[in-house]
Amino acid sequence: MEECISVFDMLKIGVGPSSSHTLGPWRAAERFLAELKEQNLLEQVTAVRVDLYGSLSLTGVGHATDLAVMLGLSGQDPEYIPVENISKIIDAIKKERQLHLANHLYIPFDSEKDIVFNKNFLPFHANGMTFTATTLTSNYSATYYSIGGGFVVKEERKGAQKKSAIKCAFPFPIQNAEELLKYCTTENKSISEIVYENEKSMRSESEIDSELMRIWHTMLECIYIGSHSEGILPGGLNVRRRAFDMHQNLIGLANYSNPQEWLESIRKTEVKFRQILKWVSCFALAVNEVNAALGRVVTAPTNGSAGVIPAVLMYYLVIENHQASEKEIKQFLMVAGEIGSIFKKGSTISAAMGGCQAEIGVSSAMAAAALCEVMGGTPAQVQMAAEIAMEHHLGLTCDPIGGLVQIPCIERNTMGAIKAINAAELAMETDAKNAKVPLDKVIDTMWQTAKDMNSKYKETSEGGLAVAVNVADC
Repeated sequence: MEECISVFDMLKIGVGPSSSHTLGPWRAAERFLAELKEQNLLEQVTAVRVDLYGSLSLTGVGHATDLAVMLGLSGQDPEYIPVENISKIIDAIKKERQLHLANHLYIPFDSEKDIVFNKNFLPFHANGMTFTATTLTSNYSATYYSIGGGFVVKEERKGAQKKSAIKCAFPFPIQNAEELLKYCTTENKSISEIVYENEKSMRSESEIDSELMRIWHTMLECIYIGSHSEGILPGGLNVRRRAFDMHQNLIGLANYSNPQEWLESIRKTEVKFRQILKWVSCFALAVNEVNAALGRVVTAPTNGSAGVIPAVLMYYLVIENHQASEKEIKQFLMVAGEIGSIFKKGSTISAAMGGCQAEIGVSSAMAAAALCEVMGGTPAQVQMAAEIAMEHHLGLTCDPIGGLVQIPCIERNTMGAIKAINAAELAMETDAKNAKVPLDKVIDTMWQTAKDMNSKYKETSEGGLAVAVNVADC
């Protein structure tokens, strides 16, 4: 059976600031609890220890990895937990030095001693972690790897850094861009139509439609919250939110009371090039400022790159096509998800493995492809748009200052969004038959570049801006 990655695997709802360092460890903690229950050990647990390795250790504090682990072990769900409850739960654990394991029983827990940051790397993947539960009679341990985008695997699954999703039987199994294009040609379907047929093998049409719109409404709410929130981001870098001021300057005295009315208000604003550039930047900044503040976002394909796809989709809705409906929104998200899954299968979406080209680069390619299709591009042009966007992110390093998903991460989302729009326009004006670089070739090149990249530029905060800028001066 072929590997099948759903659009809902690529676009997950969760809490910031990082899909690989926050959402992944959170999900790993949930999996550990599930294993304890399967082994009938949960009731016998007297203590839990968590060892973080590699990038999870080096940048874990800045990415709230320790908080995510505690929340996961407490039985909280990142998709539904009220974000305002996060600090209360964490404060209670630290103050009382006990953990409400699986929201079921209390055990002693000292976060400073029971979460251990080990700087050495495990051989399988840069983001490794081991959970150990102590019972009256024995210890039970399990090691997991957060491989990007909230995906979590165990080492025994060979090749899991590229093949981490469930196995299933899509009518159109796709491992690379060439296969996708062949299906589009032989079936005379668009990319989104192929994706929809695959999704129907797992869910009803109503479930697909409602979940896609839930993803979009989460994105829209995130942009709305970020555009209306001011102040300083947490973490110690004293980064001032910029989306609020930019938004105020752009929107003027418009009246609205909810995200949908706000969207309609934006459509009435001036649409000169500078204003368009500022709006797209504002949308991207808003999302990633929410992400940096441990808000709810959609991995697209990761938390660190969560602003690109919503910003480009908003651009399409408020600038390009005022008549766009749910049909185009769902079409956009399905194309984006499929392109992201092809990158995941052929390369990586983990900055700890591939640098920021694996996050901002992939998200820009996803957004470019999606925009190209909803603007009327052929499947070949859609793939060309993705290729152009990634081609101009190749080699982008991941060097967050202080291990926080703030500098340069937030700004990079604005750049990725603008490049995506540019790539889509270039593809639309080009006969795809004249393309010199197939999408699969740029994905292969990205993976080779990732393997050649020095490890200090892969989300370790041991190189680049992370060492060039003194955190104390921020």
